[in-house]
Amino acid sequence: MALADDQALVRAGFVALLDAEDDIEVVGEAADGEEAVRLARRTRPDVMLMDIRMPGLDGIGATKQIAADPALASVHVVILTTFELDEYIFEGLRAGAAGFLVKDTDAPELLRAVRVVAAGDALLSPTITRRLIAEFATRSRATRRTPAADTLTAREREVVTLIAAGLSNEEIADKLYMSVSTAKTHATRAMTKLGARDRSQLVVFAYESGLVRPGWVE
Repeated sequence: MALADDQALVRAGFVALLDAEDDIEVVGEAADGEEAVRLARRTRPDVMLMDIRMPGLDGIGATKQIAADPALASVHVVILTTFELDEYIFEGLRAGAAGFLVKDTDAPELLRAVRVVAAGDALLSPTITRRLIAEFATRSRATRRTPAADTLTAREREVVTLIAAGLSNEEIADKLYMSVSTAKTHATRAMTKLGARDRSQLVVFAYESGLVRPGWVE
């Protein structure tokens, strides 16, 4: 994994924590967004922790560049922020981030988050993130039905809706009486049809397309 933050002490703290784990290796650090993009292209980390506010190219811009590069499809960006309800979080998710973490997250949660994202899952809690995405999707534009939504089967729409609620594949499988592998297959097919980078972009799509109404609660 790699990390980008303009504060050297913050980077040092993350590196000390992460490198102490047997299954995690920090392959590089960046002090700004442009350096983060170069680092991603050079090292292809599974996970990149990306601070939002950095000099020059910020974390949102860097995330957009990484997500737009097909060669970096395996790089999962996790946005770092100081506040849970940061106005830039939704833009980060729309840009292609796999999720977000508050900088003062405790060590066990940070390590769990890195492993979750490295495994290919979105870092989206069923409470804070759902509320945040609903709020900022509403602010950014009125939700509307898009033609892409009509390419999904009824079952795929159900799965996308439950992903937007923050449910894991296991929880979706239990709720829809299907196997976990079937739930994963529906999610993967939905991502392919919608051109979504990962599950977090399915959440954004669900709100922007009108599949899920802002303020909706499962």
